[in-house]
Amino acid sequence: MILIYTEELNPRIEYISRLIFSTILQNEVSFTTKSSEFLKSELPKLNYSYEKFVDEFYIKPHRFLHCKALIQPNIQPVWYNGEKYFFESSKDSDLPFDPLSASFYLVTRYEEYLEFEKGKYNRFPAKESILEKYGLLKKPVVNIWARLLGEKLKERYPEIQIPYPKFHFLSTIDVDNAWAFSNKGFWRTMGALAKAAGKGNFSEVNQRTKVLRGTENDPYDTFRFLDETFKGNEDKVLFFFLLGDYKRFDKNISWRNRHFQKLIRETSEKYAVGIHPSYSSSKKKGKKKLITELDRLKKITGYEVQKSRQHFLRLKFPRTYRRLIKAGILEDYTMGYASQTGFRAGICTPFFFYDVKREAGTSLKIIPFQIMDVTLRHYLNLKPPEAIEEIETLMQEVKKVGGTFSTIWHNETVNDEGEWKGYREVFEKMNKLGFELSDV
Repeated sequence: MILIYTEELNPRIEYISRLIFSTILQNEVSFTTKSSEFLKSELPKLNYSYEKFVDEFYIKPHRFLHCKALIQPNIQPVWYNGEKYFFESSKDSDLPFDPLSASFYLVTRYEEYLEFEKGKYNRFPAKESILEKYGLLKKPVVNIWARLLGEKLKERYPEIQIPYPKFHFLSTIDVDNAWAFSNKGFWRTMGALAKAAGKGNFSEVNQRTKVLRGTENDPYDTFRFLDETFKGNEDKVLFFFLLGDYKRFDKNISWRNRHFQKLIRETSEKYAVGIHPSYSSSKKKGKKKLITELDRLKKITGYEVQKSRQHFLRLKFPRTYRRLIKAGILEDYTMGYASQTGFRAGICTPFFFYDVKREAGTSLKIIPFQIMDVTLRHYLNLKPPEAIEEIETLMQEVKKVGGTFSTIWHNETVNDEGEWKGYREVFEKMNKLGFELSDV
């Protein structure tokens, strides 16, 4: 048990303290606002207040955690042992920066509540992130800071036990298009053939014809390969299915298609399955669409839907997460960038969403991801060997501090064809290493 003293215990301080000490460092934590109780206690303790008493472990808080207005705090870099931090503390503190304030700013995505220059698909761009500006996006800094704080406390209180960090690996697949050519229906198929012929793309016409005749496999039908890759590790795999109505950014097979339903049912018998809320459902008036898509998945699988990842990684704070909570979703897997690899919230440990506007924690668990296939190939333009190196580097960052290394791939990107030539090997090596490094 670690005792924390603060003059005023507010929801921000309680939330981030429990995340750091209980969730990451796996130590119980209690709080007091009475200095006399704090001074008498023989527990390992942290004075997180504006007054230092004697020789207790002390961190002077940055005023950010006591601020009630939704405004951008003044953030200045703080150097300590050759590393860059932010949210300065004081000279008489045991750390020159406030890890609680800095961590809260990152994991709540506070900066995404403020005005920012919107990127593609109205998403918060990685370049606007303080972690990108400080060159820290590739580090799980919240986990690093937590372990630094734990080590410093242990120096003062040797009785504190901090468990060895465990590494978890999660391989996830988004099924945006189950098949490239098959099972699309007569009119959609004829229209696609005519369009390809009109553009003079006769190689596509030839491939479509062979697939429809059954003489060639559909290029997106990689599900047997995925089963072989995941064999024996099915508990570390998660599939998300797009079940929105056909629109410009939502082009999957109709949810009514019997072949598609069969694929979803068979997948749900082997792996955990979640909803991939459509692009349309993420719009301002898309709340009803989300409920409809959830009902479709439940009707197909027979199970309540508890897991979700936004199509195109569209996140709007706090609207998206409030909608998911209201719809009964318990876990979301959207937290990451399309344009960059790394740690969007600065953390690799699953955590509960904190609604900054309501100043309250919630029941929605956020599982961040660090790698996406499209990021590696399209945004970063990495060749397969470079992609493998990037994955291994980030995986080792998570391994060092403990946490979950989560990835996003799509069924069509592991076909080893066209622009994705060589990326099937990247996928295989990533999963092999992830499964090998897993502690459970």
